[in-house]
Amino acid sequence: MKYLKRAIEPLILKAAGQFPALAVTGPRQTGKSTLLRRLFPRHSYVTLDDMSLRLAAKRDPALFIENLSLPVIIGEIQYAPELLPYIKIAIDRGRAKGLFLLTGSQMFPLMAGISESLAGRIALFELLGFAWEELPRKAAAARACYAQMLRGFYPVPAIRRVDTRTYYSSYIATYLERDIRQIQNVSDFSVFQSFLQLLAARAGQLLNIDEVSKECGITHPTAKKWLSLLETTRVIYLLRPYYRNIAKRVVKSPKLYFTDTGLLAYLLKYPSAETLMAGPQAGAFFENMVIIEALKAKFNHGLPYELYFYRDSNKNEADLLLDHGRSVTIAEIKSAKSVTARLGQFVKSLPFPDRPAYVITFGEHEVPLADGVKAIPWQLFSPPGLKKRQSGH
Repeated sequence: MKYLKRAIEPLILKAAGQFPALAVTGPRQTGKSTLLRRLFPRHSYVTLDDMSLRLAAKRDPALFIENLSLPVIIGEIQYAPELLPYIKIAIDRGRAKGLFLLTGSQMFPLMAGISESLAGRIALFELLGFAWEELPRKAAAARACYAQMLRGFYPVPAIRRVDTRTYYSSYIATYLERDIRQIQNVSDFSVFQSFLQLLAARAGQLLNIDEVSKECGITHPTAKKWLSLLETTRVIYLLRPYYRNIAKRVVKSPKLYFTDTGLLAYLLKYPSAETLMAGPQAGAFFENMVIIEALKAKFNHGLPYELYFYRDSNKNEADLLLDHGRSVTIAEIKSAKSVTARLGQFVKSLPFPDRPAYVITFGEHEVPLADGVKAIPWQLFSPPGLKKRQSGH
């Protein structure tokens, strides 16, 4: 498979020259090891997906590290967190830059181990599937955009002619099931898959975990654990509501998205782009894609914003709010070619003065809707700071 340049490469190369270690986390099959091996061809490479290497690392982590040829790339480090203290010891002996390059598929457990063992010694990155800017073909038309959403953005289905149903079926069985079982004992994976499908049907909606647990026939605590597992493995992304009172952001219901639309389409059994475009969830898919693109831009370019949605007591809502600290950017997302000035007036009325605001559509041109609000084609939406970073590379 032809290698496609990843947008995050300049950040990783810079960090490898400044830190003795770096870690790239993210979902399975997003190209983490491929990226590091491409950027650092002189590093040796081991992966703890190899059961014999994993057992050796867990049995005697000190000896395992001692026998490595440094500098090294270690894949799937979450399988042997016992290595982390000995990586620290090896780093402290020499403090060479870029000595240990790690990948991991489970975000939260890996981060906890790294924070304890390698604080101040490691740079952390997260890699999702391809962003649109990384793909060789840009899809301005709605049909082409939905065709790509159907295939998804993991490297293999995104750019290779593979049967996507076979790919995502294998993805769930081979990777997701294995990782889920490693983190927590899920006795009946078929029930877990039903839970996953129920979540897929709610993509783009406020998450009511009580409703999902009842429909799936599991307890509320089990549903919360499984939801946490899916967030941990970055299968789903929970977009929190924006409140000036930070505590409320945690307790209020989030909106649910999938980090890959191809997996979402597979779970919902959409057979074609035409069916997806004409289906009841066409708008949810488009919204899901735009929001995950903003998340990818944050990760790939090190942009200093947090993502939220906005909803007030009158149920006025904006799909996406990028909080830069001193300013915000607001976006409403509509899977249409044209929108009315009335929508622009609504966005303008939200209580965030002096901020850029957009309505993101399938339209072909920028159209002013109100003072400070304009409708823009989805492919032109660029989070503030992104163009400046890109021009600086």
